[in-house]
Amino acid sequence: MRLGVAAGATAATIVGASVPVTGMLEGYPVLTGQAMRYALAAVILLLVARRLPIPSWRDILPLLGVVVTGMLGFNAVLLAAQQYAEPGFVAAVMGASPIALSLLARQRSLAAIVGAVVVAAGVVVLSGGGAWHGPGLFLALLTMAGEVCFTLFAVGVVKRLGVLGVATWTCLIAAVVGAVLGTFVGGWQVPDTRQTFALLALAVLVTALAFGLWYFSVNRLGSGRAGVLIGMMPVSGLVTSVLMGVQEFTLVGAAGATTVALGCVIALRRGTHHTHEAGRVPPKSTLVSGSDTRAEVVAT
Repeated sequence: MRLGVAAGATAATIVGASVPVTGMLEGYPVLTGQAMRYALAAVILLLVARRLPIPSWRDILPLLGVVVTGMLGFNAVLLAAQQYAEPGFVAAVMGASPIALSLLARQRSLAAIVGAVVVAAGVVVLSGGGAWHGPGLFLALLTMAGEVCFTLFAVGVVKRLGVLGVATWTCLIAAVVGAVLGTFVGGWQVPDTRQTFALLALAVLVTALAFGLWYFSVNRLGSGRAGVLIGMMPVSGLVTSVLMGVQEFTLVGAAGATTVALGCVIALRRGTHHTHEAGRVPPKSTLVSGSDTRAEVVAT
């Protein structure tokens, strides 16, 4: 339980903090930039996994779903959203995804749903600390949908291929698709120092590390409770935005962050004895490959 919470919270914190970092790529070709990011992440994951399970035909569509909606599509919309909204606001809207995950989880938990509602309330408060105009809200909502799909499309495939298997295959597919499409849309461009830093940070921390941590958390906690930890994203996004000087710290933001934390506590402290049956699997088999003896994964 503690490992699952720690992994999920760390992954959500990393992703939330990456929102302003992603903004550093503004003006850089979106698709080819992602192709480079995911290619580097895939190399790192391959070195860690050592052996890679081969997906079956029924795994192809879910993997593509993760890539199109939760990776390539998500990042493209995220960059677009930051042209019309502050990074902290975008991260705040993404933090509303726990409600969708708690309601769509196969193993529903009242505590997780209540916690998700409290988290959403904190997100509403926290969004008062950021501004948007034009299609900013709509684009931010699309980023939230992409975040939800990143988990939901992986429900069955994580069970069959394992955490590292899914993370590695999605990065490989995203690198190939991004490279092909990017060659015709946007083209290739040598990144400057600022863009290189952003690409490396996104590849190593947000992709290779956070992907594995998140799917590990989903296996341990189930998607309903793990999803509540996404509420850490707006908190992390706000803190990072303030530290980078792209957004001011406000009492409204502090109140929202506190409410989000309260929602996480509600969801994770109650009914924890039922969590392991919902999603726990042996750590080694979870990380390496699928297994017939693995408990059913309830997954983002």
